[in-house]
Amino acid sequence: MKQRTMVNVGGALKTPLLSRGHSTYSRLLTSCTDVNSLRQIHARLIVSATQNADTHHLLNSYSSFHKLSYARSVFDSVADPGALLWNCMIRAYSRCDRYREALETYHCMLEKGVQPDKYTFTFVLKACTGVSDIDEGVSTHGQIVEKMLDGDVFIGTGLIDMYCKAGRFSSARDVFDKISHKDVAAWNAMIAGLAQTGNPVDSLKCFASMQSDGTNPNSVSFLNLFPALCKLLDIDSCKCIHAYVIRRDFRCAVYNGLIDVYLKCGCVESARRIFNGLLVKDDVSWGTMMAGCAQNGCYADVLEMFDQMLKRNLVMNQVCIVSALLAAAELRDLATGEEIHNCAMKLAIHTNLLVATPLLSMYAKCGELEKAKQLFEDLEGRDLVAWSAFISSFAQSGYPNEALLLFKDLVSENLKPNSVTLVSALPACGELSYTRLGKSLHCYAVKNHIDSDISISTALVSMYARCECFTSALTVFDSMVLKDIVTWNSLITGYTQSGEPQRAINVFSKLQLSGTPPDSGTMTSLIAAGALLNDIALINSIYGHTLKGGFQSDPRVKNALIDMYAKSGCLASAEVLFHDTDFEMDQVSWNILIAGYLQNGHARKAISAFHQMRFREFQPNMVTLLIIIPAAAKLTALREGMALHAYTVQMGFHSKTMIGNTLIDMYAKCGQLGIADKFFNEMESKDTVSWNAMLAAYAMHGHGKHAVEILFTMKESNVLVDSVSLLNALSACRHAGMVDEGRVIFNSMKKDYQLNPGLEHYSCMVDLLSRAGLFDETLEIIKSMPMEPDAALWGALLGASKLHCNVKIGELAADHLVKLEPSNAAHYVVLSSIYADSGRWADARTMRSEMMEMGLAKSPGRSWEEVTEATS
Repeated sequence: MKQRTMVNVGGALKTPLLSRGHSTYSRLLTSCTDVNSLRQIHARLIVSATQNADTHHLLNSYSSFHKLSYARSVFDSVADPGALLWNCMIRAYSRCDRYREALETYHCMLEKGVQPDKYTFTFVLKACTGVSDIDEGVSTHGQIVEKMLDGDVFIGTGLIDMYCKAGRFSSARDVFDKISHKDVAAWNAMIAGLAQTGNPVDSLKCFASMQSDGTNPNSVSFLNLFPALCKLLDIDSCKCIHAYVIRRDFRCAVYNGLIDVYLKCGCVESARRIFNGLLVKDDVSWGTMMAGCAQNGCYADVLEMFDQMLKRNLVMNQVCIVSALLAAAELRDLATGEEIHNCAMKLAIHTNLLVATPLLSMYAKCGELEKAKQLFEDLEGRDLVAWSAFISSFAQSGYPNEALLLFKDLVSENLKPNSVTLVSALPACGELSYTRLGKSLHCYAVKNHIDSDISISTALVSMYARCECFTSALTVFDSMVLKDIVTWNSLITGYTQSGEPQRAINVFSKLQLSGTPPDSGTMTSLIAAGALLNDIALINSIYGHTLKGGFQSDPRVKNALIDMYAKSGCLASAEVLFHDTDFEMDQVSWNILIAGYLQNGHARKAISAFHQMRFREFQPNMVTLLIIIPAAAKLTALREGMALHAYTVQMGFHSKTMIGNTLIDMYAKCGQLGIADKFFNEMESKDTVSWNAMLAAYAMHGHGKHAVEILFTMKESNVLVDSVSLLNALSACRHAGMVDEGRVIFNSMKKDYQLNPGLEHYSCMVDLLSRAGLFDETLEIIKSMPMEPDAALWGALLGASKLHCNVKIGELAADHLVKLEPSNAAHYVVLSSIYADSGRWADARTMRSEMMEMGLAKSPGRSWEEVTEATS
């Protein structure tokens, strides 16, 4: 008995294949859902000798599974294929992104004398676009014109896409204008081409023309337009498009695109309203919202959304995981970071380089360096890309030393650094001011002919600027044929960070002449330079440039402007910007305003702003507390300080070393030395700043011996003693009149700590010795100074000469003070008092007469009291 073959194809009924006809095979081929079933059908077609009738279906089915070798064997089995089969083969290659082979097949088709049709050209144009072969595309366009098919909407759409991606907008426009009946696909191609290739304004105009022409935009139209809106950062245009979308019933993807646009424009609240209003949120909705919040610094919001997704058992995509990792890294939230790591492992994406890189960075920023290194070592298939990403993650996480050690390991494994590796390592050199290593990497780039790469050149400019080697930075900068805005920004930022704001302004002036438009990064650095110069006219000019460039809606720029005005003492202007109704204030904005109040001596306003921040449901972060606790210290407001201490415990910040240091200082300044000492002893993690804070506390309260004991304990415990430690110890000796101890500490600076005394250390010693009446030793120290004494030092000597009624020393100090501060009446008054105390009344009267001739008057004595509460 003859056996009949049975096959199950995509859930079809199991029926004998021998009984099937041509139409049945066609239906089976188009509905086939797995390769094994497809091969069985192919085998039966060969056996039944009906393959040729269904060859194009068979070829298309193989290409849909990306089995091009099978598709090609089917094609080659036909002795004389017609245009339909050639088109199928060309389409198969294009579908699998093997564009060069698609073009080779097209040329074979022409050589065989088979005439292409409009479908052939559609597939060929896609291949030309895929390999960016504009010459081949232009040649194909010529053939299309010869066949008078240039008016066909499908071919026209392919030509528009090709020309736009090649940057030939005039050619794309010519093709577009020749299409007699433009459909929505043609308009969409034109909108997308203009949006993606740097013509956002024209893209928006094209969208408007589309509607004027009577063509209704579809979902694709908006998705193609959104990149243009992102580049323009035009809130008004965004709102207009938003209104149009609301009037139509569009799918979720369009609203996801709108969310992305608002977030890129810095309008987090507008994006949040759309997101919260979505009846159906897919993983793209969540991913877009989380990524945008991360980009805008709303890290707590990102982790809140991550938590919501976990509680609702929602499927997370790669964007959600990466965004959550970035947020956890910035907030130094190790516990949540580990939870995200577990999610990535469950999704089996933790080894994906795009996920592994922020994962490593998260562990590095949270201080888990060993964990980060272990993950890297466990990463399979570590190539140069993985090494570069890992080096970059360490450099960006604040571990430049470790980044350079990794670079050394990379070289030792005989991997040859490329431009990406150097771009990852150079910032670490700049961070550590390792000019010598930076120059070595520069030489390596020149030797391997990659120094002309714009990313390398820009990294070199930035590195040299960070190292304050501006001659080298300018040499690289001037040698660059092409400079993008990142290059200009590197130089402007370098000058600003090195305290050369005027040079930063000069570079910005050259940038304007170059024709390269500034971006938000440029303006942020320029504004920082303006804050350093404290020139109101210049500051207002910078603000004008910000408005002219349309950057005022960027949250980072707006925050920088508030900071600039606050640092320049223009608090009224800072407040106006802060309370602008179009400005979406965030944690950073509040922190800047609070810091501005404190910097300008308005500690009470700073505390009031802190309470307003909490009242408006903005959660203070660790930076906020580091700013506001000193405000309580400045006011010696113990109750407020203790409330802030309680808040740090509530928020889980009390164990952070930086917070602990600030609390020690606050309690000491509020007169609670015992609490400060207790808190210091209970701190789990102490750094040099912690010890210095305690040294300053004892010095402040006149406990010189305790301060000296702390200094010696630091040395015995191998705690790094810095110049501030020694200054605080000297200050304690000065307050307590401990001359011998002070002398020992001062002399030990070079001998034991390899530190050169600064002006403040010399001033402290001059005050200590002169108050003890040791004027000869004092003068010897002044003579040995490697820098010029300032008014504070001479003032200390003048005060000591009054204490000991030493006219000669008083005259010496006063002589220098008059030269340094000729209009300060206090110096004349003290010298006059010295004369009077010595019985030299004539000299005292002469001094008073000189003061009157100069128009100087003694400041009247004052007393003050603070009323904190009104009583009735």
